[in-house]
Amino acid sequence: MKKKYANVGGQAVIEGIMMKSPKKTVLAVRKPDGEIETEEIRSLSLRQKYKFFDLPIIRGCVAFVESLITGYKTISRSASLAGLEEETNGNKALEGLLMVISAILGVGIAVGLFIILPVLAVKGLSLLFDPGVFKTLIEGIVKVILFLIYLFLISRMKDIKRIFEYHGAEHKTIFCFEAGEELTVENVRKQSRLHPRCGTSFLFLVILIGILVGSFITWNNAGLRILMKILLMPITAGISFELIRFAGNHDNVFTRIISAPGKALQKLTTAEPDESQMEVAIIALKESLTDEDGTENRETAYEN
Repeated sequence: MKKKYANVGGQAVIEGIMMKSPKKTVLAVRKPDGEIETEEIRSLSLRQKYKFFDLPIIRGCVAFVESLITGYKTISRSASLAGLEEETNGNKALEGLLMVISAILGVGIAVGLFIILPVLAVKGLSLLFDPGVFKTLIEGIVKVILFLIYLFLISRMKDIKRIFEYHGAEHKTIFCFEAGEELTVENVRKQSRLHPRCGTSFLFLVILIGILVGSFITWNNAGLRILMKILLMPITAGISFELIRFAGNHDNVFTRIISAPGKALQKLTTAEPDESQMEVAIIALKESLTDEDGTENRETAYEN
């Protein structure tokens, strides 16, 4: 069944939320004095500039990279607005360099944990017994276990838990908007915090699609397998993006099945927000839908 799909999304940051609509991207942060400050994050997607980058599969790769870039920028900016001290002392060049280094380290750790380590684990098991045709399945199980352990550990951290509460506020606010209800704390509170288009669902789909893609890659050479899996990451991300997009736009048995694992994981990556956090999410979404003349335009969310 076709659902009314709102082309809006967001990301929880430090003491705030970034909301993105086809009109604009807005960051809203609760400052130490309790005031909510909003800023427009100016960026132009390659998907908007060139039709090639908006083709199926390709748009998923582009969206993933751009979301990483925007994510690092908004987290850095939210930290500043939230009153956290910057060791860079306002040095923009140094801040940019640290952002690039952090991104590279993040990707490197992800590749190490979810590509290299599972392959080496299966190769190690092969010294004890021959898994045969179950090698890829075992690799996938190792990958899922590592992912679950990672999510569980970071969800126990106090600062991360706070961000996960904002994550829940983001989902509830988008659900409220998609239901056509007025954006108030009361209406937002009653919504679910588990959304099918969440980044957590996307990451889990990347893992599952990666397992399927991996079944076609040779096990004869561990180095070659690792290299091929890294090179095929854009394809894996692209397919996952199309699936998450489809699931967010339809409600049927298939979409409920592919959304179920990710929504279950969101019980770890989201938490019930308080009233102040929902207020931030509401302001972020409203500002992202506001025209230049200050008028809130809900139809903006349904533009291509």
